[in-house]
Amino acid sequence: MAVSYKPQLSYSDFRDLKDQIQFQSTEGKIWFGEQRMLLMNLSSLAAFRREIVNSMGIERAKGFFLRLGYLSGLKDAELARKLRPHCGELDIFLAGPQLHSLKGMVKVVPLEIDLDQETGDFYGRFEWIDSWEVEICKTELGLMKEPACWVLLGYACAYTSSFMGREIIFREVSCRGCGDEKCVIEGKPAEQWKDGKEFSRYFKADPIIEELYDLQEQLNSLRSSFQRQEGQYYGIGQSASYNKVCRMIDKAAQGKVSVLLLGETGVGKEVIARSVHLRSARADGPFIAVNCAAIPPDLIEAELFGVEKGAYTGANQSREGRFERANGGTIFLDEVVELTPRAQATLLRVLQESELERVGDNRTRKVNVRVIAATNESLEQAVEDGRFRADLFYRLNVFPVRIPPLRERLEDLPLLAGHFLEKFHAQYEKRTLGLSDKALALCMNYQWPGNIRELENVIERGVILTDNNESISQDALFVSPPPSEPMPIERIDADGNVCIGQAAGKEESWSDHIINSGISLEEVEETLMRQAMEQANQNVSGAARILGLTRPALAYRLKKTGILAEN
Repeated sequence: MAVSYKPQLSYSDFRDLKDQIQFQSTEGKIWFGEQRMLLMNLSSLAAFRREIVNSMGIERAKGFFLRLGYLSGLKDAELARKLRPHCGELDIFLAGPQLHSLKGMVKVVPLEIDLDQETGDFYGRFEWIDSWEVEICKTELGLMKEPACWVLLGYACAYTSSFMGREIIFREVSCRGCGDEKCVIEGKPAEQWKDGKEFSRYFKADPIIEELYDLQEQLNSLRSSFQRQEGQYYGIGQSASYNKVCRMIDKAAQGKVSVLLLGETGVGKEVIARSVHLRSARADGPFIAVNCAAIPPDLIEAELFGVEKGAYTGANQSREGRFERANGGTIFLDEVVELTPRAQATLLRVLQESELERVGDNRTRKVNVRVIAATNESLEQAVEDGRFRADLFYRLNVFPVRIPPLRERLEDLPLLAGHFLEKFHAQYEKRTLGLSDKALALCMNYQWPGNIRELENVIERGVILTDNNESISQDALFVSPPPSEPMPIERIDADGNVCIGQAAGKEESWSDHIINSGISLEEVEETLMRQAMEQANQNVSGAARILGLTRPALAYRLKKTGILAEN
């Protein structure tokens, strides 16, 4: 349905947007919804803009700042849809101009708006008053030859395009930054502008940047190829604890020594095992991974060491086991503690003599296999409990490596999350805006009992529940957010002052407001009595009934405070 905006319509009430601002001074954070914000001196931005213009030139600098505003507009369009889901089209759209004003970027005065989301028709004219970019131009760059409000313009284009579901382009038809009397912008569909396609190029990566990205991609490809040739593949991580593991693996990989990987479930032991294989001289050979816990005990020997035809009911043909398939390469035995006693004895012989016998066979076969074992429980304790052979333990424990859990390498979490986002974007054929800042902060404060595997599952859930061009929120990641210690939150009151408030979504009670405002009990009592006397037209009996007191009790209090004498 088409809706229009007329200048006389007030749009000054945007308390729902103000409520999204939260200050966590003790944590050094400012939040707007789920996005982290910054307060910066305008003079710093002015110096930054001047440096960008001087180093890149006007045209490239313009494209840079247009894209900066464009990204901000996409985020705010998402927020507007979430905050006003039951409002009309116009109220939702006006959140964009209101957010521009609320953030101190510019005062936006709508002059004319005609929009219809069903048909995609849009036309809008707005006046910008006190643009921060105009102020910068006057102090740092002087008057420009062309309109100067680049960030604001990029924001308007992105916000409106996201809202309308089609490309909408705004242009400054007049700008104080180049000597005009007012800053006025006009917006309409891209195809209705003669230079629409040319202007849209500003929102694409700069040609220099594209060339750099191409060169970087080629370099990464060459580096990846080189690393694979050298076998240096360790997965994802840059933390000190993970790098320590990688250095240990690097030393062990070149030999034939058996490696025992220790760590909780989901920490990525198989990734490390593949790293050992790829880094070793056996990189061209096979890598066979076996989950010992997933194979029935009565079949594990046949699976690992092979079986001859007729060895048992159902063995209709001879077949090689995993060890024979791994000949010349590496076998990874995950959850090795689950091996049966007979399988443990056979494995010990393979490690000692490099030979095996298939189940039901009396012929010995030589194998050249490197064994990497893994477990998420203590093998020493299993030996003490009689569940694991001590001599096999000593054979496997030649080079133990402990893989740190995710909670001990949280600095790697953004890298891991980015990797899984790319994976699931491709798998589900969608493109989100990634984790919101609050969602990432929640992940960084979570203990991750399921480690990297749990993170992968959480990211997949987030991608599934989040629409295209929207940020993945806390609620999309977790069914119920993990418990965390409540942080003191400071919010903006109706007068624009910062005050102690409640977490988002919780209304502050009147008692909390009084206590947090520092109002004394005497002041509260006096205010209530004055209000009651006013409502009762200075009749003490009537005021007493309003306050639920007897007349003598109220009269005593009125006399004590001096209110009765005043009247």
